[in-house]
Amino acid sequence: MPVLHVADAGDDRLADYRSLTDVALRRRLEPATGLYMAEGAKVIARALAAGHQPRSILVSERWLDSVEPLVPADTPIYVAPASVLESVTGYDVHRGALAAMQRPELASVADIVRDARLVVVLEGIVDHTNVGAVFRSAAGLGADAVLVSPTCADPLYRRSVKVSMGTVFQVPWTRIETWPEGLGELREAGFTIAALALADDAVSLDDFADAGHERIALVMGTEGDGLSRGALAAAAQVVTIPMAGAVDSLNVAAASAVAVWALVSGRPGGR
Repeated sequence: MPVLHVADAGDDRLADYRSLTDVALRRRLEPATGLYMAEGAKVIARALAAGHQPRSILVSERWLDSVEPLVPADTPIYVAPASVLESVTGYDVHRGALAAMQRPELASVADIVRDARLVVVLEGIVDHTNVGAVFRSAAGLGADAVLVSPTCADPLYRRSVKVSMGTVFQVPWTRIETWPEGLGELREAGFTIAALALADDAVSLDDFADAGHERIALVMGTEGDGLSRGALAAAAQVVTIPMAGAVDSLNVAAASAVAVWALVSGRPGGR
């Protein structure tokens, strides 16, 4: 296994890792070059376990022993001082290890939902932290898949992967290419499309969970404006989480956890 020590932040071999804090740059660069970043030994291990292929690894000296055994033998490992890592990436890499991973080809919606009973659908969520947190809730509480709209933030962006604790590699997911028309494919597959939103005709989450729908696609909207008119129109039912204390709604990540737990608990064979 090639372990290569690097002392110069300008080294061309570290180009994949440069300016990771520039969101606009990475949003263009990473998909175009077919890569994404995995950070920390645990996340890197989950990416590798999912069958994803590393292009290279960048570590500080103290993290080399924990990462080296995980990596395929032909993957270059660049070892650099913490100061070089920070200069290259733009931030203090607390977990001491980064992997430039080959971005896998996304599966079709039909393939992702074929055996699913509960699918979380994200429309236009642009905060990578929220996307990662939704994936973590989906994995931990029992959703079968996640679908994201064309305007949703990249689940494989470094911050999303980190916040999800690598569960973006565990939960099957893909993008719906046409929106909101693509929701029709879920309807045709037998899913009841439920829009999590505020509306006068909304039913409570408990009542919806008790209704015993066989397959559910739970659609959740943006942090500020909520779901679009098109997404609401495509839904068979608007569902709301009953709230107290004059609070009308939860953050989308918290709402996803509450909703997934209720819907998994309420189905036959659930918790």
